[in-house]
Amino acid sequence: MLEKIREGSQGPAAKIVLGLVILSFALAGIGGYLGQTTEQAVAEVNGVKISQVEFSRAYSNERARLEQQFGEYFAQIAADPNYMAQMRNSVVDGLVQQELQSQLAKELGLRVSDEQVMKAIVEMPYFQIAGQFSNDRYLQVIRQMNFQADTFREFLRDEMTRSQLVSSVAGSEFVLNNELERSIALQQQTRSIDYLVLTKESVIDDITVSEQEIEDYYNLNQNQFQSPEQVAVQYIEIKADEIELIEPISEDAIKTAYEQSKAQYQEAERRRVAHILIDSSEDADAAKAKAQELLTELQSGADFATLAEQQSDDIVSAELGGDLDWIERDMMDPAFEEAAFALAEVGDVSGIVESEFGYHIIKLTDMQSQQVKAYDEVREELLADLEKAAKIDIFYQKQSEVAEVAFEVAGSLDEAATAAGVEVKSTQLASRTALPAPLNAPAVSAAIFTPELIEDRVNSEVLEVAPEHVVVVRVADHKAATIKPLAEVTAQIESQLKNEQAARLVKERAEALLVELQQGRTLSDIAKQQGVELQSVAELKRRSYEVAPAIATEAFKLPKPGVAEVETASVALNNGDAALLALKSVTTPEVPANVDASQKQQVVASLSNKNYLELLSALEDKAEIVKPQLQVAEQ
Repeated sequence: MLEKIREGSQGPAAKIVLGLVILSFALAGIGGYLGQTTEQAVAEVNGVKISQVEFSRAYSNERARLEQQFGEYFAQIAADPNYMAQMRNSVVDGLVQQELQSQLAKELGLRVSDEQVMKAIVEMPYFQIAGQFSNDRYLQVIRQMNFQADTFREFLRDEMTRSQLVSSVAGSEFVLNNELERSIALQQQTRSIDYLVLTKESVIDDITVSEQEIEDYYNLNQNQFQSPEQVAVQYIEIKADEIELIEPISEDAIKTAYEQSKAQYQEAERRRVAHILIDSSEDADAAKAKAQELLTELQSGADFATLAEQQSDDIVSAELGGDLDWIERDMMDPAFEEAAFALAEVGDVSGIVESEFGYHIIKLTDMQSQQVKAYDEVREELLADLEKAAKIDIFYQKQSEVAEVAFEVAGSLDEAATAAGVEVKSTQLASRTALPAPLNAPAVSAAIFTPELIEDRVNSEVLEVAPEHVVVVRVADHKAATIKPLAEVTAQIESQLKNEQAARLVKERAEALLVELQQGRTLSDIAKQQGVELQSVAELKRRSYEVAPAIATEAFKLPKPGVAEVETASVALNNGDAALLALKSVTTPEVPANVDASQKQQVVASLSNKNYLELLSALEDKAEIVKPQLQVAEQ
């Protein structure tokens, strides 16, 4: 049989067909390089497209950051489709700003050399094993991040170039003393206010919503009442840190790793010294002469600590008898360091040593020679690193096997699970936003809802959840999106319409009462008439939790009241309530002439941040930015 096939493949007709097949693949390949991709970009900035791959990577990073920040509560947050849509839009906005920064950096001629990029990669702890750079580990990690070596280098170069731009802008900021004092005074300013709150609940019971209004709202907003598309999923999961090693790491392997990485466990030579400093900034000759006199006294038996306390111009160390504590190489002025490390025995005193600070006399008070941490001290650390590396190796072997088996036996996960040594897991029907971990990772959820998996019910390719954490999924059941019937959402619509009308009514009432307030009526009278409590804050700060944020913001927008007057305003609160506000007085503190360094740093940092945001805003105003509707789709 095989012989006949081989003979047939040598015939002229077969060669022509084979040639056409090869040509079609070649042309398809060329088209892939020369043609335009069909994938829609999430945004375009001055003609530069931001790809779905870049978005997916940034989205994953932001989701991971929020999961770490909110912990177990993130699942509740992620269940809100509006919140997740806002998050996706925020990620796209961030990518647009990054591209604007990159374009500006290129325009300004900012560059990062190949040597700087390689140095940054080598020093990254993610790519190290036992404190040493591992090329294998480097390739494994960037592969999990969907990078090739060259694309990762360029990604890192862009990040470092943008950092140069931020440093250039932030590093050029400064404030004059009067600006600094005025800024601090405004930050520390307090305001005395009275206010009352008109709640929606005070009017909502009097509001009626007709059946026609409910039906009209339902017909005009049916997208709000969709029952989302749902899937039930089977999946297998492989995590490197859950792999059990068949053979434990041998003692010889740990010792070999210790010998190979001994350099990182060295403790540098240290010396403890004391010194007497004579300042030479005003008269160098007189300072040197004084230092010589003190050295002569020491050589005659004078106590070093006593002389340091009485004569040293280094006030801080003088109080400690000249003690500078332990020093290592490359910590001190070169001349000082050379003299200190030249002293042979504890108690030795140097000659006169000149540095940029003046003339020193140095005494060696203790010393510690270079040491290497013993094997027993670092054994557990080495063992953990070697076990992690071994698990990662096994992980990638399993990943390769599973990818092959899942493709070959596409209609079931059982064989792939056997190859991985794991169990097949299942979920109930769930919407895209309610998928459990690890299926809620953007790359995984996006794959689950593709037509191929839903219609053909085949296994997915290996999908990355996180570094050294992958899944293979298949759709077991599917329920298409439907619009909920009116009867099911009537109560929801009625409540929403009532709340909207109540918020509008209390806002109108607050604005009408504001007119009365401005015509001379007191806030106290209005509070009594409305049956609400009049509340006061004597010293309201800018960042205060005593009142609703909208009230605090409005209070600091109002101008300073004149003599025997108040400034008034109405405020719409975020929950639909409304407030009436009366600003009675403003207290601006006196700022001392010598402002604390940390306060100055905060002011400069705030100014830098504000100016940088204004720069980005200006760049956005000038740029041609296109954001397709695709960015708000579920990922």
